[in-house]
Amino acid sequence: MPAILTGPASPPDSEGVARLADRLHGEINDNCPLIVALTGSVACGKSTLAASLVEILSRRVAVETISTDGFLHPNAVLEERGLMMRKGFPESYDNDAMAEAIARVRVLPAVFPAHSHETYDIDPALARTISPPDILILEGLGFEPPSAGDRRAGEPDLLIYLDAETEHIEAWFLERFMGFWHAAEHDPASFYQRFRGMSETEARDFARTEVWEKINLPNLENHILPLRNHADWVLLKDADHRLSF
Repeated sequence: MPAILTGPASPPDSEGVARLADRLHGEINDNCPLIVALTGSVACGKSTLAASLVEILSRRVAVETISTDGFLHPNAVLEERGLMMRKGFPESYDNDAMAEAIARVRVLPAVFPAHSHETYDIDPALARTISPPDILILEGLGFEPPSAGDRRAGEPDLLIYLDAETEHIEAWFLERFMGFWHAAEHDPASFYQRFRGMSETEARDFARTEVWEKINLPNLENHILPLRNHADWVLLKDADHRLSF
């Protein structure tokens, strides 16, 4: 059973997002795009927060958001390397490709690959060409601790860690998993269709014991959480999705 990367969570509070957007706007360098890495646990709401920031910032500057899921190795590569059960772990990402895209988009249009939640694999048709914006928000996993001192061209300028209590993240993960499970009843192409043979109770138990406890929680504790100590900014999210920083 491969690791499961779920989609958007509940929206964060608008006041907290507006304050964060103001802080990001203040970091813009007129001579070069501001590349922002937004990371944190699976299911903590990174993609939703990034989308909310784009909605606010786009009224003032050119801003784009990209998911790092596109830099996962294709499933065929992961299978060949015996890494399908570790999809979302550091070794499942093509860090060289991510660094190359970050360096290029600072001066030229760059192609960013994309991952399909329907096929659960890299989909070339979803790739996007991004011209150098004022702000680019890369949200997801796969980041490494930044260099000490000046950042290299292939590194984000700013690392933001979205933090929350583990018990809240688990609850959000289960809520979203079950949301996809329910939606799959009417979507035969959904990745979650494979779980429709389970009862609702069985599906929730599976998500908790086989996905959260065996895959996502170890990834959080061993690989994602340590990045918090290297973050430039740490955002705290409470059970009601309110942000503080």
